[in-house]
Amino acid sequence: MKQNKQYVRAGFQGERGAFSEIAVRQLLGSESDPIPIEWFDGVFQALMDKKIDAAVIPMENTLHGSVIENFDHLLNHDIEVVGETSVRIVHNLIALPGVAFKDIKEVYSHPVALNQCLKFLHQNPQVEKKTFYDTAGSVKMLAETKRRDAAAIASNLSADIYGARILKRGIEDDRANFTRFFLLQRKGGTVKGKMPPSKKVSIVLSTKNEPGSLFRALAALALRDISLTKIESRPLKGKPWEYLFYIDFEGTLKDVKVQNAIRHLEEVADFLKVLGGY
Repeated sequence: MKQNKQYVRAGFQGERGAFSEIAVRQLLGSESDPIPIEWFDGVFQALMDKKIDAAVIPMENTLHGSVIENFDHLLNHDIEVVGETSVRIVHNLIALPGVAFKDIKEVYSHPVALNQCLKFLHQNPQVEKKTFYDTAGSVKMLAETKRRDAAAIASNLSADIYGARILKRGIEDDRANFTRFFLLQRKGGTVKGKMPPSKKVSIVLSTKNEPGSLFRALAALALRDISLTKIESRPLKGKPWEYLFYIDFEGTLKDVKVQNAIRHLEEVADFLKVLGGY
């Protein structure tokens, strides 16, 4: 771990070289100390326990939709969103130095990554696909076990970190594959991202289970010409068939019309939490 105080300890889920670490670098630049953590809930807990200064968490993918677990974590922890970025997901076939493609009998990766490279795998039936807990972790496994009959599917960063070699670049089926990440800090923190501000606000709310309640809530934004960019519903625990609504919209928390909209929402919503402006 880097000891210089200027470095931001940034937690992410996965092993070193994961796509989340690429997002860390985009959001925080070289002034960051990436901290790999096994599970998403562990990342949030480490942030609350002050073991890390910031967290970088995937929220949605253009092919597979939202990372539902992380919406729940946003609700249940006293954190705020202070930045966002998107990472183009480029899958590479990676092996140890000196290993040729003809030597490969098995390929390891996370199930989602394997499913995003089906055309390549179908074109090479001699290679058996094997699921693994993490994309970068599969490259780490190759480096540790010295396997010369296997490859991994992962990021180019993972190849650099574990001293491996890219045999084939960009083997994903769909190149319009992006993941959106949030930069999180504890409430009142001072983490500053390197990306230009997106000028967005994220909130979560619930409404009364009666006709027109969601319409009245969204009208608080529409009446002020505030553009809604995303809405996602999640079950409200303890209240069957009632829902929370996660909403992103354009603007900043300093905008008067945004402040007025939030005050309006506080009047019509049963529950409202501002997740952050970024």
